[in-house]
Amino acid sequence: MARRTPEGPPPPPAVQKLRIRYAKRGRLRFSSTRDFSRALERALRRSGVPMAFSAGFHPHPKISYANAAPTGTASEAEYFEISVTERVDAEAVRVALDGALPPDLDVLEVVEAGPGSLAERLEASVWHLEMRGVDLETLSYAVERFLATDLAEVTRTFKTGPKTFDVRSAVVSMVATGGEDPSCAILQMVVRHTTPSVRPDDILTALHAVSELEPPVPPLVTRLAQGPLLAAAAGVADPLAADKDANGP
Repeated sequence: MARRTPEGPPPPPAVQKLRIRYAKRGRLRFSSTRDFSRALERALRRSGVPMAFSAGFHPHPKISYANAAPTGTASEAEYFEISVTERVDAEAVRVALDGALPPDLDVLEVVEAGPGSLAERLEASVWHLEMRGVDLETLSYAVERFLATDLAEVTRTFKTGPKTFDVRSAVVSMVATGGEDPSCAILQMVVRHTTPSVRPDDILTALHAVSELEPPVPPLVTRLAQGPLLAAAAGVADPLAADKDANGP
């Protein structure tokens, strides 16, 4: 039997791609990528962004997501891309989308995409963990023990079953500092993006294994940045910098 094709004209072609950075804050740190995608599609319709759609019987808006943070973590550096059928002003799209999304999902930056892949630029993340109920001396000891080891294996369950992998090699840097509250130390680390991905909870599992660190309450985890890894473990660069340079001032 001949394969059916959709009736009517094909969808308008995409003429521009936008790269967008947004923050996930407050209670919405518990939202999943699927939750966000539903909220985003509603916001795109409300704000009148001229979205490009795929062809076929079930057209979908042309949106791609890049390395979303795990559910339950806040982030100041989440990224996605959209394609549009008319040229638009990036700042106008930022304002419109930010106003149409729920509070605590904040659109921080929109740029026109230049050459190259955004996903390939996201080499590492900077994570900030507020370790409530843990003092600086205890956390510093755990960090010292972790950095002294060559191998720190953890086991996590995937769709295909349990898998054991090393997390030490993904950690580029790890520093413990004191917070305003002496009973809440701060753990900041730069973590390389690997396969499988090493998440903050994997590293906490490894810290417990090497030092018996066990926070009395789950840490507050925030991704501060993600992008190209800088030399000397200094952090990460802005992944949208190349797009801004390509589009001029």
